[in-house]
Amino acid sequence: MSSTVTTVHVILNAHLDPAWLWSWPAGLDALLATCENACDRLDAHPDIHFSKGEAWGYAQIERVAPDLFARICPHVEDGRWHIVGGWWIQPDCNGPSGFALTKQIECGKRYFLERFGVFPRTAYNVDSFGHAASLPDLMHAAGQDRYVMMRPQEDELSLPSRLFRWRGREGGAEVVTFRIAGTYACRELTVEHVEKAVTGLPEGVAHTMCFVGLGDHGGGPTERQIAWIQEHSEVLPGCRLEFSWPERFFDAVWNQRDRLPLVTGELQMHAIGCFTAHHTIKAAVRRAEHRLAQAELLRDASPQVDTEADRRLATGWERVCFAHFHDIYGGTCVPSSDEPLLAQLGESYSIGDEQLQLGFRRLLRTLPPCSHQRIVLFNAASIPFDGYVEHEAWFEHEPFRSSWWLHEAGGIAVPFQLLEPEALVRYDESWFVRMLLPIRLGPGELRGLVLEPRSGSAHRDSQDRAHVAVRDDGIHSGAGPAVLLAGDGGLRLEDDLLLPLPRFDLLEDTSDTWSHGINRYVGVSAGSASWNTPEIVYRGPLMASATQTGRVGASELLAEYRVYAGARYVDLRLRVHWLERHRVLKMSLKAPEAIRSRVDGIPGGGLRRPIDSREAPVQDWTLLELPENRLGIVLPHVGALDASSDAVRLTLLRSPLRAHHDPHPPSGIRGVYSDHGVHEFSFRFIGGAGLTEVELAAHASMMHRPPLTADLTRGMPLI
Repeated sequence: MSSTVTTVHVILNAHLDPAWLWSWPAGLDALLATCENACDRLDAHPDIHFSKGEAWGYAQIERVAPDLFARICPHVEDGRWHIVGGWWIQPDCNGPSGFALTKQIECGKRYFLERFGVFPRTAYNVDSFGHAASLPDLMHAAGQDRYVMMRPQEDELSLPSRLFRWRGREGGAEVVTFRIAGTYACRELTVEHVEKAVTGLPEGVAHTMCFVGLGDHGGGPTERQIAWIQEHSEVLPGCRLEFSWPERFFDAVWNQRDRLPLVTGELQMHAIGCFTAHHTIKAAVRRAEHRLAQAELLRDASPQVDTEADRRLATGWERVCFAHFHDIYGGTCVPSSDEPLLAQLGESYSIGDEQLQLGFRRLLRTLPPCSHQRIVLFNAASIPFDGYVEHEAWFEHEPFRSSWWLHEAGGIAVPFQLLEPEALVRYDESWFVRMLLPIRLGPGELRGLVLEPRSGSAHRDSQDRAHVAVRDDGIHSGAGPAVLLAGDGGLRLEDDLLLPLPRFDLLEDTSDTWSHGINRYVGVSAGSASWNTPEIVYRGPLMASATQTGRVGASELLAEYRVYAGARYVDLRLRVHWLERHRVLKMSLKAPEAIRSRVDGIPGGGLRRPIDSREAPVQDWTLLELPENRLGIVLPHVGALDASSDAVRLTLLRSPLRAHHDPHPPSGIRGVYSDHGVHEFSFRFIGGAGLTEVELAAHASMMHRPPLTADLTRGMPLI
């Protein structure tokens, strides 16, 4: 019989949601009280240790309570207050963009190194609702090879042991990971709480962690909890309780890491409702992420150093990283928290947009003079752009004429098509026009196009483009993609891949905000969308489109299908005026053949998943493998989907009561239903046997980051 004693590393901690069932100012109040309490406990008990993460909290204490910050610093220096995690906040680990999760780590790392000279090897997301397969690589790149998590818990995901090696992909970086037993917090410390921590350990490992302290609204360890541990250090036979911290635990097991079981892939699922709840906040986060990234790309290409711009961009990222917090991004906060959070995200977008637009105008100043009006385009992205751009050109001195032409240097004509302007006003003459342009731009490329009356000289088109055409049965792009409107309709993609038009179905959804206890939506049907007769809006030559108005339940729909000359895809622009209660809206696309496998976009990459009808988080795209073909869907505004052998269903919107948690009954006169209002979605459907993940990711990037455009005339003509 082994005489080995298992060391139970008791982690005194204070998990605090800065916003959840309270607003962020209330969360700040709880943070201040929690850290005061932790300092008091450390002062009173020289044998204890305390662990606390999240740079956001330390930064707020430093700003609001410098006296408290001055109390914390000596405890950190003495090695009894332990900084864990090192990120800006504990984020949702499925929804934020991959580059934004990198910023999440960078913001925290920069703060902790500047203020404390430390950055922990142990990442720490004990309350996040699942963990994307890309995280091990992101953590390892930042110098973190240890991880503490809790969700999904034992009843949601079976793991070979409590302590394991985790990598997201074959050949990827590995992080030694510990899954907390039961909970990271407890009000009354019991033997049962400690017993859970010693279950599920790998054979031969004689160390585990048991987390103690009040949680969610902070509080940290109490005097009663500390006394209980001191009095019950050997309450379990063969175990010894010791006050400790995560780094010490991982140091103790590090030499045994090669013997730990290996888990490859994502750690899912917990709270599938959080993939799609509160679409409004998710869309605001995504807009701000991409605008800030574009502004940084332009800044990095500039020879000028602008410290004020750098400071503002850093502020913008900190705001976005705060909104990554798992209850904020996950959509589980109380409705009253929305106004300040959305305002902060608006500030982040505004910071990025201002820096981007000002930097663009600086670039415009470098162009040589030209006596004609120009349209200038800039690709603020790290990959090439090859697609269509819309721009509204203004004519201050002479109205636009149909005889005008657009050309590049060297007289190469650029085809364009006029669209309906955004402003619904009318003048007797065209003082402004909206133009659709086919454009190819390299990363960071600036290009000017000249717009002038046609002189009658010979002009050469930049490329041969088959014109789109409207026929009796729908919209066609030569032998390429088409939208069929006759009969039941359909989408014809490359390699003769023919699909039915998407269906829009309502399902009853009685789950709470998180959708606790389920892994898919299989509620009773509440109806499918009914549509009016399609109307042709544009007839080419570069783009043709058809719109349909419709209704599903109490909600109104407006769908516009677009086919472009020379493009291998069909676009769908969808507007939903959402007014449902306790329902979920699924966009279903029936596959022409059995779906054999699929790869979904995740933060910073892709992941092959089983065809099992389970709800799964998705980012930007999905690639479906058919027996003889491939189907790609680019879905930059969708957070989750499910797939069976015959169809893929995208989850667009849900309408649970906000901040409703089972088993509380879903009632209340002041209850607010999620996402009532207007929402915009864009989709791109691409077919082809050679379709790749890289291609789909590129299309998603182009949809998130279309080129910037501007009118440029050096001096208005004298009239």
